[in-house]
Amino acid sequence: MSDLRELYQEVIFDHNRHPRNFGVLEHPTKVAHGHNPLCGDQLTLYLTVRDGVVVEVSFQGQGCAISTASASLMTEAVKGKPLAEVEQLFAAFHTMLTEDPTEPRSDLGKLEVFEGVREYPARVKCATLAWHTLHNAVLGTDETAKTE
Repeated sequence: MSDLRELYQEVIFDHNRHPRNFGVLEHPTKVAHGHNPLCGDQLTLYLTVRDGVVVEVSFQGQGCAISTASASLMTEAVKGKPLAEVEQLFAAFHTMLTEDPTEPRSDLGKLEVFEGVREYPARVKCATLAWHTLHNAVLGTDETAKTE
């Protein structure tokens, strides 16, 4: 189990050091902002949605390693997905970090690297910030996503 935890940590560190889809997306169809006042994480998420499918996604901002890695992995996970599936991913990711770990849950693939974050409640907010921001973008709300 220790080797698996080390692998998960390395994935998180890699996505923090080299975030994927980082930067401003030109001509997005949806933009949302997120802020975690507890630790200062901030991000802006950009989406281009065509025919109900996320065709482009990027983010910019600053935050801790978990927040940045979560946003990076999230962008990879949602690109090319229909909005309904994006919402299902949001729900499954949130459930993984906040619900009873003995309950059956969806297979989240690479996103499961964040499963151990559940053991650190203050860090759950870091891992879910990008996802709450994505949820707001999908819903089209102008409110800043917060994890308080």
